[in-house]
Amino acid sequence: MPRVLLILALVATAFWVYTVVDCAVQPPTRHRGVSKPVWILIVVLLPVLGGILWFAVGRARASSLRVGLAPDDDPEFLGSIRAKADQDERIRKLEEELARLDAEDDDDPRPSSGTAG
Repeated sequence: MPRVLLILALVATAFWVYTVVDCAVQPPTRHRGVSKPVWILIVVLLPVLGGILWFAVGRARASSLRVGLAPDDDPEFLGSIRAKADQDERIRKLEEELARLDAEDDDDPRPSSGTAG
């Protein structure tokens, strides 16, 4: 029984040290909830519970952070450019067709309704 307690104490201590270091080295942008110093205090003062809280609540996942992409690497931005280019092309074609129809109307003099000879 004392061996089990000793192993649990060593595991708890290793977990506590790891969470203190992890909390301390993370950039402030990856701390959720409260500020970085407060998280360090929580982890130090509540060794196992603070570590569990840190990993469950306080540490923002890297995947949840918006990675700054260059515009030519951002698929969302590239999609918006394509959509705008397609829209501009449709507008240009419609304007050409309207101009052609207006030109046809100007070339086709029709007699006014009901007046003959």
